[in-house]
Amino acid sequence: MALARPSGDDWDLALPDEAATKRLGRALAGLLRRGDLVALGGALGSGKTSLARALINALPRPAGGPEGAEGPDAPDADEEVPSPTFTLVQIYERRPAPVWHFDLFRLEAPEEALELGLEEALAEAISLVEWPERLGPLLPAERLDLRLDFADDPQARRARLRGHGGWRERLPALLAACHD
Repeated sequence: MALARPSGDDWDLALPDEAATKRLGRALAGLLRRGDLVALGGALGSGKTSLARALINALPRPAGGPEGAEGPDAPDADEEVPSPTFTLVQIYERRPAPVWHFDLFRLEAPEEALELGLEEALAEAISLVEWPERLGPLLPAERLDLRLDFADDPQARRARLRGHGGWRERLPALLAACHD
C-alpha cells in the first residue's frame, strides 16, 4: 500500500488489489474500541463490505460464545459476513465490543437509523456504517471517515481517511499498521 498525505487532515492510501483492502480492514480492527464509528463511504462495488468483512473477522470472538460457535482459536474462524443491504444491520459478537454493521443505502430519513438501534450501537459497540451520509445531522462528530474509490486498475482502490475527534491522534497508528 502506498501512502500519501495530500493536504489537511486527509490521508490517501493506494490499494492495488482486494488483498490490500483486506489488510487495511485487519489493521483497522486492531485499533477499534467500544463506541467507535467508522463511516464507510464509496460507490456501489467499491469494496466497503469487503473491508468490513476482513475487519470483523480480524476481531476475536468472545470465549464461550453461542452454542456451536468454534471460538476465537478455531482453525477456520472466519464467519460469513454478508452485506447488510437487505437486513440494514448485522451484529457480530466480538472483542473488545460487539460490531454493528449498518448499510443505510435504503434509508429515506436519518431518523430511521434510530429505529435500527444506532444509539445503542454508538454507546455499547463498534459501528461500521456504509452510506454514512444518510445519517445527516445524526452522524457523530467523533468518527473515522474511510472512503473507497475506484482506481485506474479494475482491482485497485484508493482509500481516503480522515479522523475526527480522537481519531486524529489514532490515524497515524492505523497507517503505520498498514505497512507492517
